[in-house]
Amino acid sequence: MFERTGAVLLALVGCGVLLRAEDAKPAPTPDQIQNIIQKFVQKETEFASARENYTYQQKTKIEEIDPIGGTYEILEEVTFDDRDHRTSRVLRAPATSLQNIIMTQEDEEDYRNVMPFVMTNSTLPQYEVNYVGREQVDEISCYVFSVKPKVLTKDRKRYFEGQIWVDDQDLQIVKTYGRATGHLSRGEDQQFPKFETYREQIDGKYWFPVYTYADDTLRFKDGQSQRIKVVIHYDHYKKYEFKTQSTIKYGEVGAPAANPPAHSSGQPQQAPPQ
Repeated sequence: MFERTGAVLLALVGCGVLLRAEDAKPAPTPDQIQNIIQKFVQKETEFASARENYTYQQKTKIEEIDPIGGTYEILEEVTFDDRDHRTSRVLRAPATSLQNIIMTQEDEEDYRNVMPFVMTNSTLPQYEVNYVGREQVDEISCYVFSVKPKVLTKDRKRYFEGQIWVDDQDLQIVKTYGRATGHLSRGEDQQFPKFETYREQIDGKYWFPVYTYADDTLRFKDGQSQRIKVVIHYDHYKKYEFKTQSTIKYGEVGAPAANPPAHSSGQPQQAPPQ
């Protein structure tokens, strides 16, 4: 994400408080755990397909907290064009004022696909998934799993590493905590913050990402550090009247942004000449 590293200090404000559930239910057996994984991944696969038929807005804001710097904001709408092709357009993008870090292509990928993490039948083989235990998110009883990629491929594919909370009734992810990761070139110093993503049941059936929050210090190899805050809202979900299997095409702009940032927020800015 940002090029400068990340020690993690995450404080979530305004979302659910995580409480440890008492061991009221027996721990599942190894066979039961594998069955749970298969079932929740199938449910997530169905959700991923259903979400492709929804329009929604995503508002991303990044702030440089310590040292104090600037901000980056963008409001995008994922929708369909007049040919029913899924696409994304920028609704608002004020001029970035980030001073100490810049955004990279990896950051943009993380904001769109890793932070609202979904595990499907096609991505499951890429991950190690281990049962951790039971916990509650608000009033929701959940299975907790640790998730990490088996291999970081050299095609710079982005992955999630951390923990997921799976509703033990609906068998869908309701909370995600961890960081984005992926293969980087030798000598490349990009750092990525830990984040927390919450979902809500939008359509009475599936749990949709609604909020991502990160408050972390990125520590770079040159000794510099930067505390940042990231807030992402996903809202205005609305089911599209025609189903489609098209892939999202990012980068189509509804209105040109004034002085858009060169990249995502992953690298340190070059210091101005003295």
